[in-house]
Amino acid sequence: MKPGVAVALLAAGGGTRLGGDVPKPLAPLAGRPLMLHALDAAIASLLTPVLLVVGSDEVAACAPCGIEVVHNYGWTAGIASSLGAAIGQLVARTDTGAVIVGLADQPLIGPDAYLRLAHAYHRGARLAVATYAGRRAHPVLVARDLWGEALRLEGDEGARALMREHPVSEVPCDGTGDPDDVDTPDDLAAMEARWRSETRSV
Repeated sequence: MKPGVAVALLAAGGGTRLGGDVPKPLAPLAGRPLMLHALDAAIASLLTPVLLVVGSDEVAACAPCGIEVVHNYGWTAGIASSLGAAIGQLVARTDTGAVIVGLADQPLIGPDAYLRLAHAYHRGARLAVATYAGRRAHPVLVARDLWGEALRLEGDEGARALMREHPVSEVPCDGTGDPDDVDTPDDLAAMEARWRSETRSV
C-alpha cells in the first residue's frame, strides 16, 4: 500500500494588490477569513495531515484546530519558498508519499479536486495537476521522489517549474469547484456577490 497524501495550503504572501488592513488570507468573504473557505475543502477531503504555510503570526493565529501551521518567514523570496517550507515539514514523515498544494486565495476549490489528485497518485502519478475546462490550475500534487528537486526551486514559481521537466498527469476536476482566485478588491467584491447569489439559489 502506498504512503498517504498530505495537503498544504499556501497562505504566505504580501497580497499587496488587494490592499486593506489585514493580510490577504484574512480578508473577509461571507463573514469569514478567505483562507478558511479554502481550508474547508482541504479538511473535508479527509486527507492528512493538512498544513497551512503562513508568513505572519496574525495568519497563524486564525488556523483552526487540527491544522499544522508552518511558518515561512522568508516568504518574500517567492512562492517556491512556501512550497519548500511545506515539503520540509513533511520530509521526515515516511508515511507521507505526496503532497497536494492549494492556495489560500482560491476559496471555491472543492474537496473532490484534492481527492481526484490523490487517486491519481495511487494510480501511479508523480506530478499531477487539476484541470478545469482543459486548463491547468490548482491544486497540484507532487510525489515524494520530486521533493528534493522542489526544495531547490527559487523565486515566484512553484510546481509549475517541475512541470517543464517532468511528465504531468492532468486530472479533470470540472464540477468539483472553481479555481478563481482573489487578487484585487474587485475580485473580492465579485466573489462576495457570487457567494451570496449561489447561497440564495440553494
